[in-house]
Amino acid sequence: MRLGMVGLGKMGGNMVERLLRGEHEVTVFDLDAALTQKVGSAPGATPAGSLEEMVQQLPAPRVVWVMVPAGGPTEGTLAKLAEAMQPGDVLIDGGNSNFNDSKRRAAELAKRGIHLVDAGTSGGVWGLKVGYCLMVGGPDEAVRLCEPIFRTLAPPDGYLHVGPSGAGHFVKMVHNGIEYGLLQAYAEGFEIMHASEFPVDLRAIAGLWNHGSVVRSWLLELLERAYAAEGQDLAAIRGWVADSGEGRWTVQTAIDLNVPAPVITTSLLERFRSRQEQSYSAQVIAALRNQFGGHAVKEAAPAAPSPTAPPADSGPAGHG
Repeated sequence: MRLGMVGLGKMGGNMVERLLRGEHEVTVFDLDAALTQKVGSAPGATPAGSLEEMVQQLPAPRVVWVMVPAGGPTEGTLAKLAEAMQPGDVLIDGGNSNFNDSKRRAAELAKRGIHLVDAGTSGGVWGLKVGYCLMVGGPDEAVRLCEPIFRTLAPPDGYLHVGPSGAGHFVKMVHNGIEYGLLQAYAEGFEIMHASEFPVDLRAIAGLWNHGSVVRSWLLELLERAYAAEGQDLAAIRGWVADSGEGRWTVQTAIDLNVPAPVITTSLLERFRSRQEQSYSAQVIAALRNQFGGHAVKEAAPAAPSPTAPPADSGPAGHG
């Protein structure tokens, strides 16, 4: 089928490529005009010079997937698209929006006869190759219309209509909250081994545990890759870990629902701590997020010389 894609970054650009491989036709737009032309030059793709032009190029009922940062960028993009769209058209928000925002936006768009489908999307930079896990919320008729898109983007059994508007982003929020806890548990365990008296090979252990162990997972595969690329000490990676906001929303929702969530809450607080001092467990999480999502890592600061050690050679004059 034919659809529009707004936002051609790490996720959006790869999703366009996967859709084209599935023989969909995609009209693309990004604020970066050069990127729009680059992605739009692929067979089956068409570049658009504006959101309005994109909508004009699509047949009714129009389907436009929005893959831009949550908050203001998503709010503004959806509002601008809605001005150009018609009753029966569908907007898909594939970003990490707050589910309460998605419920509100769906209600506002419904007054215009426009459907909002919230598609929680997991898969990171690996989604192009292995597919994206899609947690979809929205009206039945709109989801059915978009189902060919979801089935192309997802691996087998990797797409589910989880409920009405907001449900997709709600389930994705909880998914990311669980991810916080998993990353923290792996990080703490590997820090214990890293600090121990035993000369253990952490890369080898990450690989070992993926063969029959009850803690085997894709994250361990990525950790093995990270150790292979960065070395056992992860010396080039600063232990500074960002949070996308979904961990905070998960914790707040748990509080609102009177559900105890100590692991997810503590893992969120550990991310805050990572920004205050160096932490090996935070280095592990930063390395993992770079591996599965292409998230940027901050370079480690040079180690300060020991107070008792002589100053290092400053090198030739003029190279300070």
